[in-house]
Amino acid sequence: MKTKEIFFYFLFFFFTYSAFSQTIFIEAENFTDKGGWVVDQQSMDVIGSSYLMAHGLGIPVHDATTTLNVAQKGSYRVWIRTRNWVAPWAPTEDPPGKFQLLFNDKLLTKTLFGTEEANWHWQDGGIVVLEKGKLKLSLHDMTGFNGRCDAIILTTDLKLSPPNDSKTLSAYRKKCLNLNKPHFAGKYDLIVVGGGIAGITTAITAARMGNKVALIQNRPVLGGNNSSEVRVGLSGLIFKDPYPNLGKVVDEIGPIGHWTLYEAKQDPEAERSKKILKVIEENPEKKQHNAGPKSNYEDEKKIEVVMNEKNIDLYLNTHVFGVKKQGNKITAVVGKNITSGEESIFEGKLFADCTGDATLGYLAGADFRMGRESKTETGEKSAPAEPDSLVMGTSVQWYSDKLTEPSSFPLTPWAIQFTEETGQKITRGDWNWEAGLLSDQIKDIERIRDHALRAAFGNWSFLKNQSIDKEQYANYKLSWVAYIGGKRESRRLMGDIILTEQDVLNSIPYDDASFTTTWPIDLHYPKPVKGLEHEEPFLSYADAQDIKPYSVPYRTLYSRNIDNLFMAGRNISVTHAALGTIRVMRTTGMMGEVIGMAASIALQYNTTPRGVYLDHLDKLKILMHKGVTK
Repeated sequence: MKTKEIFFYFLFFFFTYSAFSQTIFIEAENFTDKGGWVVDQQSMDVIGSSYLMAHGLGIPVHDATTTLNVAQKGSYRVWIRTRNWVAPWAPTEDPPGKFQLLFNDKLLTKTLFGTEEANWHWQDGGIVVLEKGKLKLSLHDMTGFNGRCDAIILTTDLKLSPPNDSKTLSAYRKKCLNLNKPHFAGKYDLIVVGGGIAGITTAITAARMGNKVALIQNRPVLGGNNSSEVRVGLSGLIFKDPYPNLGKVVDEIGPIGHWTLYEAKQDPEAERSKKILKVIEENPEKKQHNAGPKSNYEDEKKIEVVMNEKNIDLYLNTHVFGVKKQGNKITAVVGKNITSGEESIFEGKLFADCTGDATLGYLAGADFRMGRESKTETGEKSAPAEPDSLVMGTSVQWYSDKLTEPSSFPLTPWAIQFTEETGQKITRGDWNWEAGLLSDQIKDIERIRDHALRAAFGNWSFLKNQSIDKEQYANYKLSWVAYIGGKRESRRLMGDIILTEQDVLNSIPYDDASFTTTWPIDLHYPKPVKGLEHEEPFLSYADAQDIKPYSVPYRTLYSRNIDNLFMAGRNISVTHAALGTIRVMRTTGMMGEVIGMAASIALQYNTTPRGVYLDHLDKLKILMHKGVTK
């Protein structure tokens, strides 16, 4: 056969085969009904996607379901992208993350998914025969212990082997899902990336000063660590000199809790104090600072306040993964919906990185640091002799409730194995259930969170089933365990000033003093458990130095090399040691108020965040004195 004939024969075969073959790609996180499964996006930048997870605390969750159309009857090979999440620690014949795939409520393949490799991969589910027409798919959890599913492929190409490396898979997803050019979301004066307390206050402050703002958050709720997903209380004092009106927006969106109660007791006759004391009297559970009831964190209130601002467009479930630049300025960010995968472009004049992980700054090429600086570099007494990668870790908090009758809990041979000597005999895990202090809090966050789950589940299983004191825990039920980790430290963006420990301890004055920090220099370190030296630490301890209230310079709140980038939150320009005082959320909320004011000045005078300091600091001081109200 001649070469030309072979070529045309190949084309005929290719197009004929393509016309009759069908490949259906389904994102699990985009299932119509997620049942009891939850969407986890924490590792999107690492694995390329969010995924569904069966977080049932040992009780199988309700099926996630969706309906699709099968264009042609035939034999289909089934692929599911999943992983055996405990394999890095405990290879087992009966892994806890196993689940099944049902077709029209029937089990057509006997494959147990989530049982093989430790890394994300495509697990072969075998071949099934499907009829033409509508098909209901169901993810059927079998354990309640965090099985996970990223995507499903049904294909008549029985030899197809789906790509797994992040770059190739990303292109493959887009092609299969017909995700073409990103949607244009609009042009904004200020784009705020990150919907924690700092991001919320930044957006509200700038909006109330007449600017068009986009607030982009990669979860379905606002509040970050103060949301019901993480359940960390707001700490730090507001309304402090030299700008006692900073904190008004923080107070407006923040739930009443431990620190509002503390402030109210200082001046019990004030009208604000009376309201707070009455709320606490009527709702004593609000005294629970961390790991409290869901209602303590008032997710709906935060969203309602933001939605009521006419100048804010709120984009939930949107993860920023790309930027566009001209020179040293950001011109736009690119976001991806964490369930549908659809992409959007947001154009802006100014940008604020309130992500905690400094995601926006990192994507834009902003200078940043991670880990601890050396004593030689900073002169700080808390600094080590040599720089290292130690950071404060991620808390996975949990609590139980006491019932009127006994409650059981499964054995967990895949979790950390506790004994009478190592078991933590408690009914609630607070901030000190903290992991990953020696790990990369961005690249390794899934493993860090999973290790913390092994600790919480393993300890609870020991208390319920093996402890000599198990009768004391018989009526306790594990009610809540966080699956979104509460981070303290990762990247820190560098500004024109890098705040140090001695700045705070020695009350070094700066002409651009702004928000006031009141929390101690509170640094966390791993706390190994004797007898569990073979396991990574999952507990921490705090070493805190008391401080006097200290006003932090504004120049820590913008990037030194990206001209139009502000930052607020735990990612501002500080050393590791200085982070210990500024990282609590009522303090970061005041940062947001300051940069919201600075952004309005920069927009009014067509200048940069640095230009506000150089040419308009007096105007910023006037705004900080006044504060922002409704």
